[in-house]
Amino acid sequence: MSGTHGTDGTDGTDGTEPEVLTSTDGHVTTLTLNRPRRRNAISVRMLTELTDALQHADRDRSVRCVVITGAGSGFCAGLDIKDAMAGTGIGGGGSVGQGGGAVNANIRDLPTVVLHEMDTPTIAAINGGVAGYGLDLALGCDIRIVTRGTRIVPGFAKRGIVPESGGTWYLPRLVGWARAAEISFLGRDLTPERAAELGIVNDVVDDALATATEWANEIAANAPLAIQAMKRLFRHGLNETFQAHSDHVLLQLVPLMASKDFQEGMASFVEHRPPQFQGR
Repeated sequence: MSGTHGTDGTDGTDGTEPEVLTSTDGHVTTLTLNRPRRRNAISVRMLTELTDALQHADRDRSVRCVVITGAGSGFCAGLDIKDAMAGTGIGGGGSVGQGGGAVNANIRDLPTVVLHEMDTPTIAAINGGVAGYGLDLALGCDIRIVTRGTRIVPGFAKRGIVPESGGTWYLPRLVGWARAAEISFLGRDLTPERAAELGIVNDVVDDALATATEWANEIAANAPLAIQAMKRLFRHGLNETFQAHSDHVLLQLVPLMASKDFQEGMASFVEHRPPQFQGR
């Protein structure tokens, strides 16, 4: 998938294609950040298009897994430093939006917030360099797969900024307080292997997108209602007591056990055949 968006073509586009490309194959939707000549650095338009694409995928009952990747040789370089230094785009003139405006008037419409609240499982296929916002975006996905040799740059402290899109929330939960402080305060680049040791990424492979697509198809072959319920319970469990969580589990179990997918899961087990789930 290639193509771009950008009125001057400097981001690797001809000004006619979107900055987020959408492709669906079977039950898997792939979203591709599409400013390759700018290493897929974020723009106001990219964020708006990414929000729309994520919301659309989460509403589509036929989509059972979403993969996010980058066009070209990188995942996402984060803030477009050239635009910010020029006083335009996100960060220009000390603002968070282009021309001094906000990226989104409603924080619930920010891509990273939408991503966190999605019930559809998500995989980040980190196919190359990832920094800043790109790293926060990847951390917001349920699973992260990275290509060998990728440069992972948690260098917020070296740019005079904080991880503004979820990093300060995700990192302590993923790796613990002390490791999160080490990663964030030192701001050193991480190798994929070190990121895997720390628990930031799930796997280091030769081709992140190929492996992510393989995992996504395997996820999509499982019972979608059960997986969505698991994800909701994971999310609730981050901020509730064990007893409250147990109550939520029971509330999820009742409709699941009445579903056709549960019947199919039991029947396929007894009949020694692969299940054919319908999501109902």
